Amino acid sequence: MKEIGFDNEKYLTMQSQKIRDRIDQFGGKLYLEFGGKLFDDHHAARVLPGFQPDSKVRMLFQLKDQAEIVIVINADAIEKNKRRGDLGITYDLDALRLIDAFRGYGLYVGSVVITCYRGQPAAETFEKRLKNLGVKVYRHYPIADYPSNIPLIVSEEGFGKNDFVETERSLVVVTAPGPGSGKMAVCLSQLYHEFQRGVKAGYAKFETFPIWNLPLKHPVNLAYEAATADLNDVNMIDPFHLDAYGETTVNYNRDIEIYPVLSAMLDKIMGGASPYKSPTDMGVNMAGYCITDDAVVCHAAAQEIIRRYYASLCAVRRGDAEQSEVYRLELLMNQLGISPKDRPVVEAALTRAEETDGPAVALQLDDGRMVTGKTTALLGASAAVLLNALKALGGIQHDIALISPVIIEPIQELKVKHMGNHNPRLHTDEVLIALSICAATNPTAALAIDQLPKLRDCEAHSSVILSSVDESVFRKLGIHVTFEPKYQTKKLYHR
Repeated sequence: MKEIGFDNEKYLTMQSQKIRDRIDQFGGKLYLEFGGKLFDDHHAARVLPGFQPDSKVRMLFQLKDQAEIVIVINADAIEKNKRRGDLGITYDLDALRLIDAFRGYGLYVGSVVITCYRGQPAAETFEKRLKNLGVKVYRHYPIADYPSNIPLIVSEEGFGKNDFVETERSLVVVTAPGPGSGKMAVCLSQLYHEFQRGVKAGYAKFETFPIWNLPLKHPVNLAYEAATADLNDVNMIDPFHLDAYGETTVNYNRDIEIYPVLSAMLDKIMGGASPYKSPTDMGVNMAGYCITDDAVVCHAAAQEIIRRYYASLCAVRRGDAEQSEVYRLELLMNQLGISPKDRPVVEAALTRAEETDGPAVALQLDDGRMVTGKTTALLGASAAVLLNALKALGGIQHDIALISPVIIEPIQELKVKHMGNHNPRLHTDEVLIALSICAATNPTAALAIDQLPKLRDCEAHSSVILSSVDESVFRKLGIHVTFEPKYQTKKLYHR
C-alpha cells in the first residue's frame, strides 16, 4: 500500500477556517490571490502523499456561499498565444476551461479581468467572445514604472484608471491560467477602489509552496525549487518576519523582494494601516500543519526532485530548456545527497535495454515488484510494460497472450497502409483499446482491464524519450514516468 504522509481531511478543515478568520480580520471582505494550480495540483499530491490534486478547489467548495472567482489573464499572453506547458493549450482557452471547471464544482465565477490592456486585437477578440458567452469582462491598463512609482500607481492616474470589478461576495478568489497574469495588481487595484468608496477590504495570498513552517532545506521546499527551476525561484528565510517576530519562516525570493513595495502600497491605500509586517504574514497556507509522517513526505519530495531532473534533461534535449536548469537540479540533489540511482526504475529500465539491445521500460508496482517491457515486432516497450504490469497485478501467467495477434495485425495494417505510419508497433492507447475489445469476450482480458486503477502512483522509467501518445497515456493512468534524454532513432525530427 502507498504510504500516506498528509492528512487531507484535516487540511480541508483547517485551511477553510483560516480563510474565514482572515475574512473576519478585515471586516467581511477579502481579496485572496490564489497561486498555483487549483484543480490539478499533481506536484502537491506527489510530494505530500495523501494530498488530493483537487484539494484546494474542494476546500473552496466549503466556502462556496461566501466565495466568487475572478479570473485574470494578461492581454500580452493572449496576443502571443502563450501556452500552458502541462496542458498544451493557450491561456485564453485555459481561462474558458477554468470557468467551466469552477462551475462544475458549483462555484460562482463573477468575471474575467484582462490586464495590461492596450487594445491588442487578440485581446479584444477574446473580450467579445467572453461577453457573447455571458461572462462579465473588465479591463486593467499598464501603469508606467510599475511597481516602483507608488505615488502614481496608487492614484487616479494609476489604479484609478482601471475598471472596478463589481463583486458580490465576501471572499473574492483571484486566480489565473499561469504566472505573470497580474493577480496581485488586480487585488491591489480592487483595494484602492474599495477604499475610495469607503468600503474596508483586505488582501491575502494563498501559495502552497514553499511551506512557510518547514525548514528552509526541507526536501518538500527543495522540491518546490526543483519545480520552478525555469523561473529561478529560490527559497529564503523571510527577513521581515524574523525581524518583526524573532521567528524563522520560509518564503521565496520574489515575494520577499516585492514585499517592501507591496507594504508601501497597502499603507498608502489603507491610510497607513497595513496589517502585515512580513510576506509570511500575508499567507494563509496551513499545509505544514497537516503533515503526519515527515519521513514519507521527505522520501516523496526527493523522488520528485529526481523526476524533475530527468524532465529537465529531456527538455534540454528537445531544445525547450537551458542547461542551467539541469545544473540547478543537480545542486538540489547534491544538497539532499541523492542521485538518479535512488530511483529504482532507472537501473531496471537501463539493464533491460542493455539485455535486449533495444528500448525498454521498467515499472515498479505498489508492492515493490519490478515489471519491465521490451520492444518487439508487435508492441512498443511502453505497451509491453503495461500489459506485463496488468498481468502481474491480476495474477495472470506471463506467457498468456491478453491480445491475440489476430487482433493486433489488422491494427498494424491499418496504421501502415492507410494512416501513413512508418512504425507498425502498437502504442499504449492502441493496446488498451484492443484489450478493452478483447475484454468483452475474454474473461482474462477483462481481469487485466480491472487492474488499471492499481497503476496510479506507480513509478516508471524508459530508456528512450517516449512518444507524446505514450507519455500522455502514462500520465492519464497516474503513472509517474521519466525517461532518458535520448531518442530511439538518430533522426533530427521527432513527432
